[in-house]
Amino acid sequence: MSELELKALRVRIDSLDEQILGLISERARCAQEVARVKMKTLGEGETPVFYRPEREAWVLKHIMELNKGPLGNEEMARLFREIMSSCLALEQPLKVAYLGPEGTFTQAAALKHFGHAVISTPMAAIDEVFREVAAGAVNFGVVPVENSTEGAVNHTLDSFLEHDMVICGEVELRIHHHLLVGDTTKTDRITRIYSHAQSLAQCRKWLDSHYPNVERVAVSSNADAAKRVKSEWNSAAIAGDMAANLYGLTKLFEKIEDRPDNSTRFLIIGSQEVPPTGDDKTSVIVSMRNKPGALHELLVPFHTNGIDLTRIETRPSRSGKWTYVFFIDFVGHHRDPLIKDVLEKINQEAVALKVLGSYPKAVL
Repeated sequence: MSELELKALRVRIDSLDEQILGLISERARCAQEVARVKMKTLGEGETPVFYRPEREAWVLKHIMELNKGPLGNEEMARLFREIMSSCLALEQPLKVAYLGPEGTFTQAAALKHFGHAVISTPMAAIDEVFREVAAGAVNFGVVPVENSTEGAVNHTLDSFLEHDMVICGEVELRIHHHLLVGDTTKTDRITRIYSHAQSLAQCRKWLDSHYPNVERVAVSSNADAAKRVKSEWNSAAIAGDMAANLYGLTKLFEKIEDRPDNSTRFLIIGSQEVPPTGDDKTSVIVSMRNKPGALHELLVPFHTNGIDLTRIETRPSRSGKWTYVFFIDFVGHHRDPLIKDVLEKINQEAVALKVLGSYPKAVL
């Protein structure tokens, strides 16, 4: 390519950048106008709702449908997510609590879902995330609910039994674990590896093969593991990219998870119900009478109505010894006629039925 051709292309790119800048600024002004109109139409004592999960999900899906490349659909959607996040911050900056500390996969999930313009606050425990949302100190919370390798996160399920929260969305995050070391680490003399218990489990085979005689120490989070390594010459940590960048650690080995499809699903919890989008999931808690065939009675209405179950978990009930509740996720919105019919039939047989929320399926 000649210098003249290269110069012409750069001039073209500069011109496009100016057009993109103008359009983003125009979109931001529209967002400000939306906020003005919402405030103007509020009744006495009403609180404005600026963030609409169903609207955001529709916009991102629409962008992916319109995209003709060369950027991939997910990459394009991520760009628009950040634009939407910044524009929403002009209306009202969202406050989001997540399971901390900084550098955890839950923080990565929060930023993936809401964009980097939110005010994110780390919490020390899952229950604290629920309490922050319930108290109105934050708009939303982000908590892990299940991993493709290790299964359900029981602390999250138990918190739903204790708090009245609405599930407003979900995030799916590919989990890549790296073996991280600090500047002072003597890599040939590692005697201890820190990580969260689930991460150690997700890398068990790799550790058995590469570090069979090294002590494995479970800590509160992968970020905490990374922080500890900074001050120890004989230790390493298993954590992700955010923790590596936050604490300035080096990847001694990359992507050491035993399963290449290792993913974690996170839930967005809040207080507002989400209208149907046409591509939704619903989560419920059901307590059945302790009798033969109880689980069969619970599942029959789903089968009869052709409803796709995506997850079912059992947890001990708070009401008595050897009694259990079922956490169920399925495709559809609780306002859909078929879903309404299923829930009515279940309610006739159940001791208790609680709809945790209907929400858009994860877009990214």
